[in-house]
Amino acid sequence: MPELDADADADAVVVGAGIVGACCALELARRGLSVLVAERGAVVAGTTGAGEGNILVSDKVPGPELDLALLADRLWRQLGDEFDRDVELEAKGGVVVSRTEAGTAALFALAAAQADAGVIANRLDRAALADSEPHLADDVLAGVSYPQDQQVQPMLAAAAILRCARALGARVRPHTEVVGVERSGEGAVRAVHTSAGSVRTRLVVNAAGPWAGDVAALAGGFVPISPRRGFILVTAPAPALVRHKVYDADYVTDVAASSASLQSSAVVEGTRSGTVLIGATREIVGFDRSWDIAALRRLARQAVSLFPVLAGLPVIRVYRGFRPYSPDHLPVIGPDPRVSGLVHACGHEGAGIGLAPATGRLVAQLVAGERPDLPLGSFAPDRFCRAAS
Repeated sequence: MPELDADADADAVVVGAGIVGACCALELARRGLSVLVAERGAVVAGTTGAGEGNILVSDKVPGPELDLALLADRLWRQLGDEFDRDVELEAKGGVVVSRTEAGTAALFALAAAQADAGVIANRLDRAALADSEPHLADDVLAGVSYPQDQQVQPMLAAAAILRCARALGARVRPHTEVVGVERSGEGAVRAVHTSAGSVRTRLVVNAAGPWAGDVAALAGGFVPISPRRGFILVTAPAPALVRHKVYDADYVTDVAASSASLQSSAVVEGTRSGTVLIGATREIVGFDRSWDIAALRRLARQAVSLFPVLAGLPVIRVYRGFRPYSPDHLPVIGPDPRVSGLVHACGHEGAGIGLAPATGRLVAQLVAGERPDLPLGSFAPDRFCRAAS
């Protein structure tokens, strides 16, 4: 196959130019590696371009994913100081609410456990909620505020991170599909074949989102990642109706659900432009891109139930995307046990934008032989081998 260009060698080929791939490329380039990012479509045209931009600690129970989220939260704040232009990174905070006594007790218990793990979580009674979010429904009893929750415009952020990586020498190749991974006689990666030519490399970073399983298979590896479809509504601009990212405590349960059937819990937030984002649904239907009108109506009803003031606000846009779903709801970060030189950075489902900087940091630390900021055992790809044995 013809070479991509005169310099078609790379220390690392990152597959996927979404926000996870962008963060991996940046962290690898910071360590002096020559990096090529191969993206089969346009930059951030996949899952990242269909995301809300959530950077959350509020929706994670104590454990490895929360630890990853806390690391990512700190790294996002550092990145915010490095960006050369506005990416709408806002420390707006989150508010999780409950409508029942039992739900309130469960929410407060979760908040207490999160606080023990390092999360800032403040209980809100009905009066405090009214001060925080004046347009909330009257039947909301209590809530918890999470000032560490942030929001970013994901496409702008991914593009800014890729610009930082380019400034360090990384090459980004959109519309360049990976079609094969060549291995040596000993089974190690030695080249990547793309629709535009070949790249000699000893390292492939699989940041292909919901397509990560296909990329792994090209190299002879395996990750059980599948697409989980979600819809988001966007309203017309309006005066500031929603001050924080607000959602019902049921959302945490929906995120952790393994059912293939439709799950929906309204997550409502205002944007800097005045629009209101309403997400999100979850269902496993493959890469079915059709519109489910019943799901959209259900999502709208849930949002109006939470904020009745939204009832008269028109929806101006609807979009959908496919989250990279991992069966145990944990990201896949680390080396493939079957293929030397194949490292996975995928399976974040709806948390990829928030967790991307920490994922990139851990992948680069692993590759560079540095001590990782967090233990990688819970995210290791070989856990699927262990589960099968």
